[in-house]
Amino acid sequence: MTSYEDILYEVRPAGVARITINRPDKYNAFRGQTLEELIHAFQRAGWDRTIGVIVLTGAGDKAFCTGGDQSAHDGQYDGRGTIGLPVEELQSLIRDVPQPVIARVNGFAIGGGNVLATICDLTIASETAQFGQVGPKVGSVDPGFGTAYLARIVGEKKAREIWYLCKRYSAAEALAMGLVNAVVPHAALDTEVDRWCAELLERSPTALALAKRSFNADTESIRGISAMGMQALSLYYDTAESKEGGVAFREKRKPDFRRHVRK
Repeated sequence: MTSYEDILYEVRPAGVARITINRPDKYNAFRGQTLEELIHAFQRAGWDRTIGVIVLTGAGDKAFCTGGDQSAHDGQYDGRGTIGLPVEELQSLIRDVPQPVIARVNGFAIGGGNVLATICDLTIASETAQFGQVGPKVGSVDPGFGTAYLARIVGEKKAREIWYLCKRYSAAEALAMGLVNAVVPHAALDTEVDRWCAELLERSPTALALAKRSFNADTESIRGISAMGMQALSLYYDTAESKEGGVAFREKRKPDFRRHVRK
């Protein structure tokens, strides 16, 4: 893959790779192709010894990422992988690359986008950013890192609130619950990200890689939970109950999930 359609890939002279989801007209929601390109870009940056930090962000000022593109979701999604999206492969890769990965959250980090920001090693947010989940509102869920790992970060009670109620949280609220590391004025976001990158580039890359591996080892069992959960999610996506969420979203109406529940 020598060129990308859904993402931008930039290597800065200091040793920072910036990967940008470039679908601002879709609030940087991802489809199958987007994830394939993200996987390729993370592999490209992750095993390049000249790269010391990877930054993941979204194009424009409105959204970091809003998860799976509902227009490409009719039961299964439009790509490969257990649910038609190789999302668990991307999630694992963000954890597996030896460099620290910074989520530069410039707007909405919703649904699968919120999960990506959660999985990144560090998260720096604009004060205009918003975080939250929508899965149970649209007939979906992330039964792995998006739930179990989230609970490690914000605690069980807060994680259940985030998933069960599907509320929106401001950047300040996300900072207070430990979901992000720093919040800055929107105009200062790039300056702050660059400052963190510069500090990380001064550290021993091997020491950082070892620290990352050690942190990951403590939560590695979640990868197995995710694999099993995604298999169950694939079966759920084929039910009328799950499909009701996508149909209602596209029809811009409130879903009626309970009429599809087996009596």
